[in-house]
Amino acid sequence: MTRFTVLVAAPDAHSTVRAAAVDAAAAIAAETGDAPRPHVIDLAELGPALLAADTGRDVVDALDAVRASEVLLVASPQVHGSYTGLLKVFLDRLPELGLAHTVAVPVAVVEDLRNGRNIDEDLRVVLSDLGAWVVEPGLLLARGELDDPRGVIAAWSEVAAPALRQAVAVAV
Repeated sequence: MTRFTVLVAAPDAHSTVRAAAVDAAAAIAAETGDAPRPHVIDLAELGPALLAADTGRDVVDALDAVRASEVLLVASPQVHGSYTGLLKVFLDRLPELGLAHTVAVPVAVVEDLRNGRNIDEDLRVVLSDLGAWVVEPGLLLARGELDDPRGVIAAWSEVAAPALRQAVAVAV
């Protein structure tokens, strides 16, 4: 069974971004025939500990879980044209090539789909710089779709599943 982690970088804990990310993870797992229950890390719950010199056990455990993941779904809303500072601070704590054995799935939530290209590219760059194999296409959701994203997620997962299956088969 694949070790699957959902990393949520919304500024509010238990957000609609988190709910959509968990739905996307379930859809991908169903499409790929591997149905593990993903481990969910909500960075908003870690809060100020992410910036502390001594981060504490929760942050260390989250970093360990991300590094041990075979599939890592990373979800962030767009803030000032890119992903959140929470995600940046967390990913900065990973070592160089800390995601070298990971297949990453980017999920971005934007105000307007016409302006979502930057965050998708930025997520791809940071995840690949950390060594991850980044699956295409990532999921781009408009904020207005968060109330009921299932239709968009189902259509996306059908398209993304073959690439994810192939990536996991090669990476594992």
